[in-house]
Amino acid sequence: MNHLMYPEMLWLLLLPLVFRYAVPVAKGLHGDALRVPFLRDLEKINLKAGGIWNMRTHDDKKFSLPLMLLYLIWALLVFAAARPQWVGEPVRLPGMSRDILLVVDISNSMKEPDFVLNNRRVDRLTAVKKTASEFIRKRVDDRIGLVLFGAQAYLQAPITYDKKSVEEILWATDAGMAGNSTSIGDAIGLALKSLKGSKDIEKKIIILMTDGENNSGSLTLPQAIELAKEEGVKIYTIGVGSDTSLVQSIMGFRLALPSGLDEDSLTEIAEATKGTYFRAKDSGSLQKIYAEIDRLEASENEAQFIRETKERFYWPLCVALGLIMILVLGIRRK
Repeated sequence: MNHLMYPEMLWLLLLPLVFRYAVPVAKGLHGDALRVPFLRDLEKINLKAGGIWNMRTHDDKKFSLPLMLLYLIWALLVFAAARPQWVGEPVRLPGMSRDILLVVDISNSMKEPDFVLNNRRVDRLTAVKKTASEFIRKRVDDRIGLVLFGAQAYLQAPITYDKKSVEEILWATDAGMAGNSTSIGDAIGLALKSLKGSKDIEKKIIILMTDGENNSGSLTLPQAIELAKEEGVKIYTIGVGSDTSLVQSIMGFRLALPSGLDEDSLTEIAEATKGTYFRAKDSGSLQKIYAEIDRLEASENEAQFIRETKERFYWPLCVALGLIMILVLGIRRK
């Protein structure tokens, strides 16, 4: 979009007309008080050349070609002074950026279908994918990464601004891909290692989602907690799943067993790192948890925008300078 930065400068276009018609000619002992020598020379030259550049006619109020050219030069200079600019579409300024690493449990127990989405029963991992994807899209200014874990932990998506790719990787994940057991300590350790490269980012956050307890891996939870405290990384923990787990018995019946979720350890991890522990028993509570984390870690400067600006004043300025040169060369040649 093109616009003038100083449109009020256009009033100067009337200035030559004011001097020509409104200001009376001053008379003195030596004739005209205001004399422009080179315009007189133009008149004499053009009388010899056939009158094309003649400055006067029988009516002094009429415009001649040189005066019209001078007025065009003046108009171009005024237009350049008004600062014509091209302004692009508004671009949102980034707020205070955070590095957020999603650490998701994909052990076999995440296949448990005890969540409901759109009136349809789904497994825990599908509910986590849905709500986590919505959370990722909201974090406009932040970089997002993804760690998946079961018996072992894997960095599936390093910290990046390419949130679409993180979503695609998350949706391509299936429960059981990383084994049956749960190594929460190793997952936290890998997440902390991945965040070590973010030296210019003050806010580093881990969101840990699991439905079990730390029963595998080489790093214990106390060790993982100590490492997180040293790195200054805040950990939000989410316990996923209902209070009971349904299992298939030998006789074909589904039996309700107590959930294997270690809430005490997840609470300890969150409190030791200045985070918060949440319990997600259904899809609705999981959505509220992500909304609460989004509120606790709200981005700053969300309403600030900037527009790309390109100056265009040099176009009329160059044309005006070119016309001046043509006018001067014409005078000298005649």
